[in-house]
Amino acid sequence: MKKLLTSMSLTGLLIMAIGFTSCKGKLKDADIKTAIEAALKADPMAAGTMVEVKDGVATLTGECKDEMCKNLCAEIAGKVKGVKSVVNNCSVAPPPAAPVINPEDDVLTKALTDALKDHAGMGFAVKEGKIVLTGEIAKAKWAMLKQTLDKLKSKGYDLTGLTIK
Repeated sequence: MKKLLTSMSLTGLLIMAIGFTSCKGKLKDADIKTAIEAALKADPMAAGTMVEVKDGVATLTGECKDEMCKNLCAEIAGKVKGVKSVVNNCSVAPPPAAPVINPEDDVLTKALTDALKDHAGMGFAVKEGKIVLTGEIAKAKWAMLKQTLDKLKSKGYDLTGLTIK
């Protein structure tokens, strides 16, 4: 009986020793990932970043608006407990393309601004050399304005937004 009690005590101690050494506080990848995601979501600039964690290495993906945002995401992830290193695969969005300004449109816009300065209630735009008019104009004033517009040598007119009374 004494042998049985001793062997059971030793077995219990062995199980406790294994249990304590295996629960040493090593963080799991899933816990690290959750902590990084929470930290990234807390910062509006980094909120759209995605993360994967394997063996304590955090891999970031997603699109950042600029290099500063990309660096911020890596910094946030690197500060989380349990992260050994950060692989930053975030891409930086290309800057928006500069609007193409057609020199002909610019000339027409300036001429239309001058031609319509005395016609309150009218708006205009120039799209690819074509004049787009909006608003209201009296029939007599339209005839005079049309002669001025014809001299501008545009590629045409869009009068769907214009009311001639």
